[in-house]
Amino acid sequence: MKNTLRVKSTNLSRRKFIVTSAAAGGGLALGFKLPFIGSAEAETAAGTEVNIWVAIKPDSTCVVRIARSEMGQGTLTGLAQLVAEELECDWQKVATEHIFPGQNLARKRIWGDMATGGSRGIRGSQDYVRRGGAAARIMLLQAAAEQWNVPVGELAASNGVITHAASKRSASYGQLAAAAAKLTPPDPKSIKLKDPKEWKIAGKPMKRLDTADKLNGSKIYSVDVKLPGMLNAAVKACPVHGGKLVSYDEAKVANMPGVRRVVKVHSNAVAVVADTWWRAKTALDALTIVWDEGAGATQSSAIIAERLKEGLTANDAFADTQIGDALKAIADAPKKVEAIYTTPFLSHATMEPMNCTAKVTADRVEIWTATQSAEGSLAAACEEAGVPLANGEVHKLDLGGGFGRRGGTQDYTRQAVAIAKQIPDVPVKLIWSREEDQAHDFYRPISQCKLAAGLDESGKLLGMHIRVSGQSINAWLNPGAIKEGKDTRQLQGMWKEPGDAQFGYSVPNLQIEYAMRNTHVPVGPWRGVNTNQNGVYLECFMEEVARAAGKDSLEFRRALMGNHPKHLAVLNAAAEKAGWGTPLPSGVHRGIAQFMGYGSYSAAVAEVSVSSEGKLKIHRMVLAINCGHAVNPGQIAAQAEGSVAYGLSAALYGECTVQNGRMVELNFHTYPILRLAEMPKVETVIVPTSDFWGGVGEPTICVVTPAVLNAIFAATGKPVRSLPLKNVKLA
Repeated sequence: MKNTLRVKSTNLSRRKFIVTSAAAGGGLALGFKLPFIGSAEAETAAGTEVNIWVAIKPDSTCVVRIARSEMGQGTLTGLAQLVAEELECDWQKVATEHIFPGQNLARKRIWGDMATGGSRGIRGSQDYVRRGGAAARIMLLQAAAEQWNVPVGELAASNGVITHAASKRSASYGQLAAAAAKLTPPDPKSIKLKDPKEWKIAGKPMKRLDTADKLNGSKIYSVDVKLPGMLNAAVKACPVHGGKLVSYDEAKVANMPGVRRVVKVHSNAVAVVADTWWRAKTALDALTIVWDEGAGATQSSAIIAERLKEGLTANDAFADTQIGDALKAIADAPKKVEAIYTTPFLSHATMEPMNCTAKVTADRVEIWTATQSAEGSLAAACEEAGVPLANGEVHKLDLGGGFGRRGGTQDYTRQAVAIAKQIPDVPVKLIWSREEDQAHDFYRPISQCKLAAGLDESGKLLGMHIRVSGQSINAWLNPGAIKEGKDTRQLQGMWKEPGDAQFGYSVPNLQIEYAMRNTHVPVGPWRGVNTNQNGVYLECFMEEVARAAGKDSLEFRRALMGNHPKHLAVLNAAAEKAGWGTPLPSGVHRGIAQFMGYGSYSAAVAEVSVSSEGKLKIHRMVLAINCGHAVNPGQIAAQAEGSVAYGLSAALYGECTVQNGRMVELNFHTYPILRLAEMPKVETVIVPTSDFWGGVGEPTICVVTPAVLNAIFAATGKPVRSLPLKNVKLA
């Protein structure tokens, strides 16, 4: 998920800041060359700053600084494990603290990139945070060596204590921190990191560091923020995307209890500010508003579907992969298989709706918010307030769900600052209602896919043609990434290049194409982004081809994966764990799928039953993942389980439809989430090869739905080609 903010201002410093923040990654090297805070300045509640990643308290508690966002995915604990591993501290004395983007900017972006998306929270920063932990350890060892006047090579660091065996002396990290902080830090490039085979903290299923306050109710999310003198705002934008605000009758609500102001927000929205949010929301609902709904009001799901269908045969598609002559191979094949699949718009439906608290003064802006792009939030807030970046700060809190929604768009940040700017010197907390959150999402793109395959008499695959027609995320959020009208992002998971989201089969004649068909509905990253749709298209069609060939689903895939050993390994691991080929209870059937995304390889086996009345029950899911290095196996399993819940919600129920230009499903009664009783048993197999760094939060979701759909195919004898399943008759 790219976190790119569309900046319309000509303020070059802010624009340059956004470009730099998106491209950064080596902040640690810069940080090591800057002067470190001396003990007199650094003896704060956080302890003595040994270097930018580690502060140590007198009791040897090691506070690890975390620049990335935590939204339930476990990045905070995983990064702390990597730092602690190299630091050789006592894991029982590890704490964490967030870094804010204003702090990062003030210290010349010493902490580097702060964006959290695309399953890059750990894999994108693992190298420099590990070097940060190792550097702090080296500085502590050097401080002890100088105090005891012994060679540093005679010292050992373990569990937060440095010892000198020859003299039997020892000192805790807390005793050495102040002296260590005064030393010149080592060149990070000179540091040799541990072999993962030696890991004692990283690579282990350590308990998360952010659980206790969630369980006892003390955790403060962005939506919980309370500040002295704070007012509350509820907002409503034109229900049709692209529409404008014409007028509103403030007099009708001005005297309602608690109401302070009614304000225009940009060109398309109005907000009511009151002493409580509910009073603001009540007044907003009573407000008479006139909208100019614009051209988008003529749009509907049916019209959009026809536009996408046209793209399946149009001449303006481009071929991202072209091996051999797929069209001829299919045309000449003795047996042909064809199918068209469709997937809908999806909402993120985060448990915590969009919100932001903002305070704007004459020359400064501060916001308190949940964000996947803290630097993007800072840039948006400062631009909206009209102040330099140095005069802003983002107080970043843990997210009550992100899934890509709180990344590069920052619309809720801009709204909050725009409202607060009209009530200067007063903090204003903006909270979107659930209906507003559903009506003005940046939805997972809608798309259709036409696939064709040719088989010889023995069932061997001769050629395959894949055409995706759908909406482009880059067209909305990052137009510069579209080169000559070509957007390869929408073919994620079917790329020919190895590394991040590679096509996992060897087909002698293969053509993969994309036809861009945009709509008035805004789209953006949604957990797993385009691998989710493309995983359904490829793996469900591969199931159809395998059955047409008269082959076992697993064996047919295996025969095409000889040149893709990592894809094959996770497929085999899932099949073995699930007992592929062994008897199942009467009426239960299996389905299998594999796919790649976010640098990791995933596979799944689903076990389902379908009653004579067409009622579906998903009994069990086995997921396998190879993310290279497994920093916290327990958290990897938890993310796989979460992907099942999120993926099945979408597969069973998820769709955002359009009528008269506006979204129809505006709350959970029409946009249901998977219930606990519907959750199947989930088993996770981790297949680490320890030779690369892959993602974890998003990869496995792409195999959940196709595995279930393929199991339904096995149960009913009929393929499912459109989602969600609530619209499909299975009997």
